[in-house]
Amino acid sequence: MTDPVPLSSQDLVDPWQALDEGRVSLARAPELYRALLSGLPAAALEADEGPGTWTPRQVLCHVLHAETDDWIPRVRILLESGPSRAFTPFDREGGSATYAGRPLPGLLDEFARLRQASLAALDGLELREADLGRVGRHPELGVVTLGQLLACWVTHDWAHLAQISRILARRYGALVGPWKAYFSLLR
Repeated sequence: MTDPVPLSSQDLVDPWQALDEGRVSLARAPELYRALLSGLPAAALEADEGPGTWTPRQVLCHVLHAETDDWIPRVRILLESGPSRAFTPFDREGGSATYAGRPLPGLLDEFARLRQASLAALDGLELREADLGRVGRHPELGVVTLGQLLACWVTHDWAHLAQISRILARRYGALVGPWKAYFSLLR
């Protein structure tokens, strides 16, 4: 197996099309997280990739926290203030404390509820194509566009779904014997 090939410019969609496609992905994310995580044993939910890495449960808590403190709040700041006001810094670790000890089914239900509310808020903005070029200011990255922020939201979901899948796949990696050669994920 070879390592993935980077995307070329022909693989990228235009920002307006990306918004429509991205909204579909954002709407499906809660069911994808539910499918990946429901019914797993505690050992799988608490597995990680080594020191300083997250478990599947911590990833879900992070995504939940981002749903309340990152995406829509930043969209609103960008639309209301442009680059004159930086986005509120986001505590990437904050979800672990906020959602500590809560049972997984409740976390998954909460994510579905919050995502539905976020998408309703996004729809309520009645964005136009020209809005995707509007700029705001990230506290670390500087000037960003609304289109970039929305694309980041979608990419964030897919990246964390891939992270969970990778953690779960690597749990069995030590057991595959010589098949390890076929999995770039295990090298």
